[in-house]
Amino acid sequence: MSRRAPRRRHRPFGLRTRLVLAFLLVAAVGCGTTAALTYRAARNAILEQAQDTAVSAFREQVQTLGVSLPIEADSLRDVLLHIARQGKPRQWRVYAEYGSVRVSSAERPTSTVITAELRSRAKASAHGSFQRVVKNGRPYLTIAVPAVFRAHTPATAIHRTGLVLYAVMELDEEEANVEAMVLAARDGALPALAIALIPALLAARSVLRPVRELRRAADSMGRGRLDTRILAKGSDELADLARTFNESAAALERSVVELQHAEARARRFASDVSHELRTPLAGMLAVTEVLDEDAAGLDSDTARAVRLISAETGKLAVLVEDLMEISRFDARAAELHVDEVDVADSVRKTLQHRHWTDPELVRTELPVGVRARLDPRRFDVVVANLVGNALRHGRPPVTVRLRAEGDWLVTEVADRGPGIAEEVLPHVFDRFYKADLARTRSAGSGLGLAITLENVRLHGGTVTAANRPDGGAVFTVRIPR
Repeated sequence: MSRRAPRRRHRPFGLRTRLVLAFLLVAAVGCGTTAALTYRAARNAILEQAQDTAVSAFREQVQTLGVSLPIEADSLRDVLLHIARQGKPRQWRVYAEYGSVRVSSAERPTSTVITAELRSRAKASAHGSFQRVVKNGRPYLTIAVPAVFRAHTPATAIHRTGLVLYAVMELDEEEANVEAMVLAARDGALPALAIALIPALLAARSVLRPVRELRRAADSMGRGRLDTRILAKGSDELADLARTFNESAAALERSVVELQHAEARARRFASDVSHELRTPLAGMLAVTEVLDEDAAGLDSDTARAVRLISAETGKLAVLVEDLMEISRFDARAAELHVDEVDVADSVRKTLQHRHWTDPELVRTELPVGVRARLDPRRFDVVVANLVGNALRHGRPPVTVRLRAEGDWLVTEVADRGPGIAEEVLPHVFDRFYKADLARTRSAGSGLGLAITLENVRLHGGTVTAANRPDGGAVFTVRIPR
């Protein structure tokens, strides 16, 4: 019977998919890293340019102030409005703080954007300070510069009196430019990834081509074509793998050919020996039958020798017949001659022909009306071998059960013996297998169960051996009806 090759499961994340995903991942990481570094550098450049321009311009405006003490709020507001209009790169909102005095160019006298940290740094440094602040999701640049005034004293001098001017400028335009750069980088990354898919597919194809060839070659060898080879190109690791595969396949082919020749020779030898033995065995059997009839008139020692020769000749004849049957199976020359039969009647005839009709030896459970299409002669051999094996190695009574399970005919042969050892169960159908290695001979030929297995397989069925829970061995034959 030919075996169908198992269907390959579709793998959604096979090697090809993983290679493409890995290639795209590397491309995505590269694009992302480049975009992040570019964004960071561009953002710093844009913000620093606006920041440097604003800080420089504000310091220049504060240094050119000509306000004198004491401070008047109205005149200071005019100065702040003038400074706000001179803002670069765009207008500022300017605030002044002097003690408890708060003046600004805007409606509110002070701003919540100006932090305590900036105020502290402005008072500590004569050159002022600046800070970028995000308030309610909007970015700002805040600048603080202490003002210097000319006091009305007998000796005109420049004094730092504690008046600090603050400029607040929104960075919305700069942030918008940065966001535009991010969108441009993102929009450029997607096409880049799409373009990267093409070399990814090409690379995956070049890598997977030898892998697919190796898989096809392995499948071909699995179907028995041992002359399969792979065309090895290049000097990379995959080419080395292909060469190694070819070398292994060649060595395997040589080994299998040698084994096939040796097996063919062994089969031919067994078949030839069996055929050559049939003629002399037929004569020996005829002679032993005559000797058996006259054994009663011989002395005891001679009679014992005659009966021993007769028994051994019979065993040899059985062995030769079994060897010839096995050789026919090995040569695939065994054929089925099926007929529709009453299976229960066939089993009863098998038991009657072997004189296994004593209920103390063999019991039957044979329902009426179970019919099947099978080879009567080969089914007779199957039942006879299983019952004979149970009687030799188990204990009576042996039970033969017959039942139909849908499209299957099930035959069970169970005994009351000690059962089969667990280490022996996998080998019970092997040829000439001995469960007891110390036993050099057995009552049968050692091929009965092997012949049973071949006959059942020829019917397209199965035969299994197991131990019953309450003791004893049970052989189960399943044959299509």
